[in-house]
This record gives sequence, C-alpha cells and structure tokens, in this order.
Amino acid sequence: MVDKNVGSKPAAPRPLARLYLATPEIDDAQAFAKGLPSLLAEADVAAVLLRLKPSDPRTLISRVKVLAPAIQDSGAALLLDGHADLVARAGADGAHLSGLEAFEEALPTLKPDRIAGIGGLATRHDSMTAGERGADYVLFGEPDAHGHRPSAEAVFERLAWWDEVFELPSVGFAGSLDEASRFASAGADFILLSDFIWTAPEGPAASLRAASEAIRKGRATAPAQAEASQG
Repeated sequence: MVDKNVGSKPAAPRPLARLYLATPEIDDAQAFAKGLPSLLAEADVAAVLLRLKPSDPRTLISRVKVLAPAIQDSGAALLLDGHADLVARAGADGAHLSGLEAFEEALPTLKPDRIAGIGGLATRHDSMTAGERGADYVLFGEPDAHGHRPSAEAVFERLAWWDEVFELPSVGFAGSLDEASRFASAGADFILLSDFIWTAPEGPAASLRAASEAIRKGRATAPAQAEASQG
C-alpha cells in the first residue's frame, strides 16, 4: 500500500470511476446468463461480484462455470462473494471477503494469481491493515450482517480520505444513483452497484446506463465536493 503523500511529484488526476456490478443471489445460472452479455455491453463494467444461493460445492462451481464466459468475455473480472476455495476450480478471477479474518484465511488460496478484495472494514486502521496485507481493493459502505449501513456522508468521508492518502483502489458501495454520483466525486476508483440496478422499474440495462452517467457527473464535480468537505 502506497501513501500518496510520499514522493515529490503531485498525483495526476484519477480516471473516471468504473462500475462493479453485484448480481442478485443466483440459483438458476442458465437463465441469468442469457441476458448478461447484452447487459454488460451497456456500460464500462470492470468487474462482476457473483452472489450464489447456498448449495454444495459441485453445484456452486457449475453455476460459476455457466456464468463465467458471459462475464469474462465482456472484459469484466469475475469475483465470487466469498467461496475463495472455489475460485480456481470454477475459473473465477478472485473473491471478495468480508472482514480481516476471512480475508487472511483466503490469501494463501488466492495469491498471487487471483484478486483478493475486502469489505467489512469498520475502522480506518482495519482498512490500512488490509492494504498492508495484500488486498487488491478496499470496499466501504456495504451493509453489515443485519442490513445496516453507515451514512452516505460517512462513506463519502472515508472514500475521500482514502483517495487523498493511498494508491490502493477503493470501492464505494452505492445503494442509489445519488450515492453512485457522490462516491465517484469522493474519489472512489470503483462503484459497487447494489440491488437497485436489478429492481429499478426501467429495468437493469437502463439503470446501468443511468449509473454510468451518474458516476460521470459525480467525478466532474469532484473539485467542488472536495472544497466543500474541507470548508
């Protein structure tokens, strides 16, 4: 993990935040896979977080293998929500873990060839520890086991702090288009889109396009947002 304050050259402006799409909990992989290629063509989706309905390992691996071509052929990375032990066998690109304990347990399985992302970071210290121990990104703002989330303002502040100090990519968990825009303005490298993409009345394709536009507008307001947060 690199501290941005170390070094003589000012940091170049960061590129536009990219989309990180979380799926609903998948049971019927064949049905879900049918619409994925056209959906992922709607926007610049960097990665897909695959959430799987609980089952035995063989069934889970089968579901991932059905979905992997649709995701990876689009240019997006495929990460499993947990299940680090299945990543290599299923052909996924990595896993997202919640909390330092689960992350550290998964590291020997994932590194050096797979992505290891982490969320469930309650404190700044935990975030820095995750970076020091080899996380490929840190996620801020997702719900806990009881469905509770930090306020949008708290997530914004955490993302802005991380963007100012560290090079390791950050991800902002967005529960709405407004949050996607705000978190992009805070300097998040990726915006993880939650279930609102799938439940939007206009459908997931239109919702994904709207999220991409919200992120673009959010990044355009970043200087003003930064000044306001410091005022």
